[in-house]
Amino acid sequence: MSNEQTNEATAKRSHAPFQLQPVKLKTLGEGWHRDGGGLYLFVRGASRGWVFRYTGPDGKRRNMGLGGFPAVSLATARKAAAKLQEQVKNPLDGKDPIADKQATRLRARLEKAKLTTFAQAAAAYIKAKSPEWSNVKHVQQWENTLATYAFPILGELPVAAVDTALIQKVLAPIWTAKTETASRVRGRIESVLDWATTSGYRQGDNPARWRGHLENLLAAPKKVRAVEHHAALPFAQMAGFIAALRQREGFGARALELAVLTAARSGEIRGATWDEFDLPGACWTIPAGRMKAKIEHRVPLSGAAMALLNTLPRIAGADLVFPSTKGSPLSDATLGAVIKRMGYDVTAHGFRSSFRDWAGEVATGHARETIEHALAHQLKDKAEAAYARGTMFDKRRALMEDWARYCQRGEEPKVLELVKSA
Repeated sequence: MSNEQTNEATAKRSHAPFQLQPVKLKTLGEGWHRDGGGLYLFVRGASRGWVFRYTGPDGKRRNMGLGGFPAVSLATARKAAAKLQEQVKNPLDGKDPIADKQATRLRARLEKAKLTTFAQAAAAYIKAKSPEWSNVKHVQQWENTLATYAFPILGELPVAAVDTALIQKVLAPIWTAKTETASRVRGRIESVLDWATTSGYRQGDNPARWRGHLENLLAAPKKVRAVEHHAALPFAQMAGFIAALRQREGFGARALELAVLTAARSGEIRGATWDEFDLPGACWTIPAGRMKAKIEHRVPLSGAAMALLNTLPRIAGADLVFPSTKGSPLSDATLGAVIKRMGYDVTAHGFRSSFRDWAGEVATGHARETIEHALAHQLKDKAEAAYARGTMFDKRRALMEDWARYCQRGEEPKVLELVKSA
């Protein structure tokens, strides 16, 4: 039995004989043309489309598109309409074809959401909204703050799985120490999650919303008490600090200055030997045995760092760059004493935090992996780590020059287009 014969038989069973003839479909005028069994051909101008018309469970008329003619043939449209007619008239099911189709699409979106990470949602939101933002720097501030504070916890998680507990895990460590930054991070997470909900990647209330939600769990930003003793110097004060530091004499002051300019750890500075430095190449190679991660670390030396090293005296018989009066490495307390005598209540190690905060808030032309590698932080992703070791040195050199310029004159680096890693 042919398709046309099968559909004719179906129409007779439903007491809705077919009315349309295949040879006349291309000549029908505008309007609704009934075929039978709820199937219509709707013609408007040059457009011709198949529509299944039926009455929904609520008694209202529904129109369900079945595709355009001639891409969908009359026989195919009749077969689809017959199947839908059976579905609508089956008293045991009582289904609404359009509602079922929408539910299927919703399930598909939710399944897709399980594969969409927070980092992917953030990238999509920034791409969608960046045309309305005033400058490239604003885009890069979004990328850097989310990469620094949100991605370590949320980045690889499905955006649909982000909940209040995870938001608290992101915000709690910085809420009182870096309240202004934390407040911006919260707002940016909220925007990304709103985008994800609107896009169908998650459902429910936004766990990052403040009013009526996080305001019950966190102190109001405007009422957070200022921290009286800072472990890290605010980077905005760095130029004044360096100017004052250069007025002081002694290996302790010079070691502290180099620590600031290189963002190195105190122990790495205090244990540095002259054979680790390639002065013509402006590079300091710290051997694996002296690194926290036990991986050799190459430090690009800025012009300011080179100038400092070139002024240091070489002590006969001493390999250390910063020896104590006894010829042994300086103690960490020596660097702390320099800071204390200058009237600052910060730590030598805290200058790494100052550098990281500056890099995230000001030096937005530099990629996150460049900044992390400058701090000798191990990257979790092995492929990313290999890329960093292979290609990051020149990018880190530019970063450290920007940092040295900021430390000396408080100048912000020029805004550059952010280059993504491959």
